[in-house]
Amino acid sequence: MLKSLWIKFFLLLIAVSVIALSSAFLLRELMVSDFREYLEGEMEDRVYWVTASLESKYEKYSGWDKQHIVEDTVWALMLGFDIKLYDTDGTLVMDTEGAVNTLSPLVKKRVMAISELRSVENNRFLPYALFLGGKEIGRLEVRFLRPLKETVFIGRSNRLLLISLMTLGGVAIFLSVIFSRMLTNPIKGLTDAVVAIGEGDFKKRVAMSGKDEISKLSNAFNKMAHTLEMQGSLRKKLTSNIAHELRTPISAVRGELEGMMDGFIPVDKEHLQSLYAEIGRLRNIIEGIEELSQAEASSLTLNKQPLELRPFLKNIVERYKKVFHDKGVLLELQCEEKFIVNADPDRLSQIILNLLSNALKAAEKGGSVWIKTEKKKQEAIIEVIDNGNGIKQEDLPFIFERFYKAAEGGLGIGLTIVRELIEAHGGRITASSEYGKGSIFTVSLPL
Repeated sequence: MLKSLWIKFFLLLIAVSVIALSSAFLLRELMVSDFREYLEGEMEDRVYWVTASLESKYEKYSGWDKQHIVEDTVWALMLGFDIKLYDTDGTLVMDTEGAVNTLSPLVKKRVMAISELRSVENNRFLPYALFLGGKEIGRLEVRFLRPLKETVFIGRSNRLLLISLMTLGGVAIFLSVIFSRMLTNPIKGLTDAVVAIGEGDFKKRVAMSGKDEISKLSNAFNKMAHTLEMQGSLRKKLTSNIAHELRTPISAVRGELEGMMDGFIPVDKEHLQSLYAEIGRLRNIIEGIEELSQAEASSLTLNKQPLELRPFLKNIVERYKKVFHDKGVLLELQCEEKFIVNADPDRLSQIILNLLSNALKAAEKGGSVWIKTEKKKQEAIIEVIDNGNGIKQEDLPFIFERFYKAAEGGLGIGLTIVRELIEAHGGRITASSEYGKGSIFTVSLPL
């Protein structure tokens, strides 16, 4: 049972609540203890007031004058003491009861009314010696009377603490159940979703609420599940695309060969050249797959060297400007002087030519293609921009996937090879596009 995360969270919250409530109880005990010590200190001070007053009366009247001691005895009762005064021989001189009995009925009634608001703490009398000039003159025995309001205060505080403990304890248990459920339910949902993904159900998603760490984890999981779902769809499409690309030239070759074998197609140079072209197309497909395989396996050996970007790109533009001119597309270069990058010239040329080829296909007559470069922090940025057909938003996330074709023509591996080559350089490539208005391919290489 303790293996359940919900139980662990619940017990943890209960433990925290118990510790918090126990701390409150301990704090209350410490406060009451300090309060009692403070009162005891006050009572001790009052005892010394009484002893000092009695010693003063003894000195003033040269002995124990009962008539004048009555006042101090009643005063002691008002301060919260029941006292007995003895002389040096141990004879009782005055006690509280005797002093009260000497009072007038009206005064006695008022004094007794006040004394009834006090309770006897214990029946033990504490002795205090009385001195005058270093000589013992008697003994005062004191019994402390605790005020009833103090007992009432402590009793009420105990009841209030008990009610608070029961109420807060119940609230703590209730909140512990609620919050432990709130904490563990999303995790349970994630667990179920992970199991479903492991069993091949890539459509499983996790409900999200709030902006806490679990919500962020759920969001990340949903994105991962979406990516896996798309990858699964792409894998199926990949198989279909490869089969289609291979089937077309093979079917053409087989059809012509069967026609030749049956005598319907003459075996002449023209038809042999047609077969040769289809075989060449098949060879191109196989070479493209092989090149992609090498790029993805990172088996390509990069020969990196410092490369001045402007003359390098200018040479490419000059070589392919005529191709663009023949289609009626303007090709322009914007690159600053002395822009040095560390790259493999052959592979970088392959990257740029692939991007230019795609831009030329997308551009219409009268359109333009630009190559722009700039430095950003510690990266060299190369942008290939066109104002051609653009890419549909639903196709944009998948254009770098192998054999994914957003339009007819080509194998759908050119951009995949470009991405692999750029990542081999330690860089990255991104694409943005607005359908019908053009595209921007951004290559970032570390300086």
